[in-house]
Amino acid sequence: MIARKPIHIFFAVQKALFLRELGMRFSTSKMGLFWTFAEPFMQVFMFVFIHALIFSSSNSSIDMSVFFALNFTAFNIFKNITMKSMGAFRANHPLFIYKQVKPIDTILARVSVEIFITMTIISLFVCIGLYFDFDMTIKNIPMVTLGFVWLIFFSIGLGLFLAIADTYYPSFGKIFTILSMLLMFGSAVFYSISMMSSEIQNVLLLNPLTHFMEIIHGFYFYSLDDQYVDYQYILLWTVSCLFVGLWLYRYLEEKIISL
Repeated sequence: MIARKPIHIFFAVQKALFLRELGMRFSTSKMGLFWTFAEPFMQVFMFVFIHALIFSSSNSSIDMSVFFALNFTAFNIFKNITMKSMGAFRANHPLFIYKQVKPIDTILARVSVEIFITMTIISLFVCIGLYFDFDMTIKNIPMVTLGFVWLIFFSIGLGLFLAIADTYYPSFGKIFTILSMLLMFGSAVFYSISMMSSEIQNVLLLNPLTHFMEIIHGFYFYSLDDQYVDYQYILLWTVSCLFVGLWLYRYLEEKIISL
């Protein structure tokens, strides 16, 4: 037998776990498959409808359908990566008897599934937007892409930390589940930070997610910008989450496997 290189083993494990996670996500029930793709559209439709009722005479230069679709896509990828990461170790614990499978592999596989689903949803949004002639013009595609990629890395770091915390303290995961619902309203998903008063801005900008949202819609729409984004602040959050998550994982990996 020819010994395989570690990188080849890693990709083989990732492929197997990716297909396993994707199969479990879509084969559980038809309604599960339906809601995976229907939920983002329902969210956008509901808030566009509410916005139309409240601001019926608004002359905003922003296409609110596109604004909500963009922001919900970004927030959902953060929420789904962190939430799915929390249960990754416990759900895949029987696989740890195989020495090729490491606990962190299960998180990376779930992240890959979330990215795949998000890309599919974005494609559907784009097709629908073009068909109904929504404003799909993007001011700066590379910066919007950077905002999404940076958000994913931040989510992976936080998700790894949460997965470890939830393994030892299951109540921690329940607390974050509630907190994630509240974060939606304080992360510039329904508004731009420029629409708020200076007092509210100071509070909202303590939340790193607000900065990611401001990058994404600030570089998407010509009428918005990134003047409120503190890049050093979110870099500190991202590096800190990744460092703490990886340090704890390296220290506790064997204990996680043997639990």
